[in-house]
Amino acid sequence: MFEQAYEKFMKDHLHRRTGERLRRLKQGHQYGEKLLLEHVWYPAFGHFEKLHPEYEVRDFRSGVRYLDAAYVHDGFRIALEADGYSPHYREISRDMFADERDRQNDLVIDGWRILRFSVDRLKQQPRDCQRRLQQLMGKCLGEWEMQKGLGLEERELVRKAMRLGGMIKIADAQECLGVSDRTAQKWLQVLLKKRILIPHSGRTRIHSYLLVSNQYGMLLD
Repeated sequence: MFEQAYEKFMKDHLHRRTGERLRRLKQGHQYGEKLLLEHVWYPAFGHFEKLHPEYEVRDFRSGVRYLDAAYVHDGFRIALEADGYSPHYREISRDMFADERDRQNDLVIDGWRILRFSVDRLKQQPRDCQRRLQQLMGKCLGEWEMQKGLGLEERELVRKAMRLGGMIKIADAQECLGVSDRTAQKWLQVLLKKRILIPHSGRTRIHSYLLVSNQYGMLLD
């Protein structure tokens, strides 16, 4: 079952690609990458819909990098990496070591969710890897559903609060929406009633609010 689905999956992507993206798929998708799909992704979900092998991304320095696999959904993106233990990691230079960390940091800043598995773990404990992937997928889908339930102004205020470290004041809401003090309070009260915000300061009149949970960070994507 897997081999047939995998063969079709790879043929479809090989057919769509040209140039460097095609070369990278032919050369970069090897043992560890296939193991990731065979032992984790396919047993967890039974299909390859919205999954892309050797997915091209651009970093903040205008460089091109490739992910082993990427799940690209309308509301979120998950990067999957299979890391083999080899002499390469013992002999890597300090600059290359730093560059690999920068690469992952850039992905996080750009809104990616990332899961990295060692090849040994993929072979020896595939169920544990599947569980982690399913948990992350469930979390992302839940956040996406929550996002769809918010109006434009509400989403903008949540984004603003996240950028301010989780706290938002009435003046911040005014600036964000370009509205009056009274209208800003109204929208903050809407989020308060939905239990997305809680009061932070003020008794008779709330002056600032806190996000209930950092789960709403997905709205920044």
